[in-house]
Amino acid sequence: MTSQFSDRKYVIIAIFSFIILIYLIRIFYIQIIDDQYKLTARNQAFRYMTDYPARGNIFDRKGKRLVYNQAAYDLMVIPKQVKHFDTIDFCKVLGIDKETFSRRMLKARLAPNSPLKPSVFEKEISVEHSAILNEKLYKFSGFFLQPRTLRKYPNSIAAHLLGYVGEVSPDMTDTSDYYKNGDYIGISGLEKAYEKSLRGVKGIHIEVVDVHNRPQGSYMNGIYDTVSVAGKDITSTLDAKLQEYGEKLMQNKIGSIVAIDPSTGEILAFVSSPSYDPNLLIGSTLPKNFSILQQDSLKPLFNRALMASYPPGSTFKLVESIVGQNENVLSTSSSFFCPGGFNYGGARMLKCDAHHGYLLLEPAIEHSCNTYFCNVFKVIIDNRKYKTMEESFTSWRNYITSFGIGTHLNSDIPNELRGSLPTIPYYNKIFGEHRWHSSTIISLAIGQGEVGITPLQNANVVCIIANRGFYYIPHTVKSIARNENDPSLVRFKEKHYTLVTDTAYYSVVVEGMSEVVKSGTAAASKIQGIEMCGKTGTAQNPHGKDHSMFVCFAPRNNPKIAVAVAVENGGWGAEWAAPIGSLMVEKYLTDTITRPVIEKKMLEADFIHHKIVSKQKTTHAE
Repeated sequence: MTSQFSDRKYVIIAIFSFIILIYLIRIFYIQIIDDQYKLTARNQAFRYMTDYPARGNIFDRKGKRLVYNQAAYDLMVIPKQVKHFDTIDFCKVLGIDKETFSRRMLKARLAPNSPLKPSVFEKEISVEHSAILNEKLYKFSGFFLQPRTLRKYPNSIAAHLLGYVGEVSPDMTDTSDYYKNGDYIGISGLEKAYEKSLRGVKGIHIEVVDVHNRPQGSYMNGIYDTVSVAGKDITSTLDAKLQEYGEKLMQNKIGSIVAIDPSTGEILAFVSSPSYDPNLLIGSTLPKNFSILQQDSLKPLFNRALMASYPPGSTFKLVESIVGQNENVLSTSSSFFCPGGFNYGGARMLKCDAHHGYLLLEPAIEHSCNTYFCNVFKVIIDNRKYKTMEESFTSWRNYITSFGIGTHLNSDIPNELRGSLPTIPYYNKIFGEHRWHSSTIISLAIGQGEVGITPLQNANVVCIIANRGFYYIPHTVKSIARNENDPSLVRFKEKHYTLVTDTAYYSVVVEGMSEVVKSGTAAASKIQGIEMCGKTGTAQNPHGKDHSMFVCFAPRNNPKIAVAVAVENGGWGAEWAAPIGSLMVEKYLTDTITRPVIEKKMLEADFIHHKIVSKQKTTHAE
């Protein structure tokens, strides 16, 4: 019995000895062999620095730099490593008071990432100031400088298209594996649309520091570091010179200009006015300046080129002409009489600006006859091949949406709106089911009533006419560096056809548009040596003076530029929008202006009558 107990004792001793041996081997491995555990155990002696990648540059179509990076530093703090030091001296170096110091330290201690990890104490310290601060940092344990970059806009143009960069929201840091507190992200424009390409990939640098907080070099010669990968440069479709010229033409006016190359869908100019200097929305000055811009009564932050919805006015007559021909209710020989307006029931009359008499299609486009196109709309909607009014209206609406009106074009510019196009349920609600007909909605004939179009859509419509029936999705990027076959750009190579595929119907309209500029409503805006095809429009505005509208493309054959202009409260399309559009065409095609008198008038015109508040009070980042 005693022998049996003795045997068990030796077994138990052997088991415990084996377990102890395993623990000793594991401790030896952790402390001597595996440096990763050593790194964790001596965490206080190491500094983890995020290696922020340089964000990709943005260039115009000719290689001119539109956005680049400016070096800066963030002063970081690890609260747990902060020891007693001269706070007065520290505050003096940074130019802050003790109250600010205490408030920031408390925020760092309570930060979600814990007092053991770095938090931003002071943002965007300039290279010059950082050099002075770096000499004194050995006095202030727990603080270190971390390099990063800020965006810079050398030409101060295309603010609405380029967009801006700001700090990530707490919601994103809670759900993202990439973004951390204090990181920057594209908020709008190209910066947002191409964030993944532009941002690059962050790296980590582990630095050894001594007891005086002085760097002693990389840990283990950097074998645990990860190198950042710079963001990809983007070549945009924008023509910087044309963009800048367009912004000058729209200075002191409210409205927009959109210019597109019809053969590619590339956006050449994207002007929204009033605008702002994109350098105002950089770094630490962003919140203050954004608030000022947001409160400005002229709404400079509002992207009118993409989000404003205007009645297209008489420019809509071009689409009606194409649809009518395709429906076989209109041809070049179709004649309607204009007595100075269109009678649509009893004493009600939709007025025309003249008594045109009998007109054919092309002269009707040339002189923009309201009466003619009211008749065109009526024969389209009252087409007897459709059994009901609802059926014919649905057909008409499908035609219009195929031209990109009342629907999203799916451009690469964020926050694109669809404009407006009425529906059957809408009219049933307003007038009652089966209680409305062509005369009830006759205002649609001349681009008024319930139809609304964005300047981007209007420019795309004229691209369709220039191409005789198709368009490429309007877009803002030509190429992305190191990724020539980026799948995000492939969709912009595809042709999109309307429901009208017979090119002959477009040719008739093109002829009429040519006559508009030669001898019609836009004759004062013709360009010597360039056959420009255009259409003026005057969009009724219930809130004040009518809006001046114009669409055009040039040259007539193999067109290289299509333009849509909207000048709010500008009145007749021929007076302001048409000259501005023609100047944009001439500038792009010839790089010269041969009509200095017209140019001077457009540049000096002031529809605002007071200075923009944002240009007086906003402050720039250093």
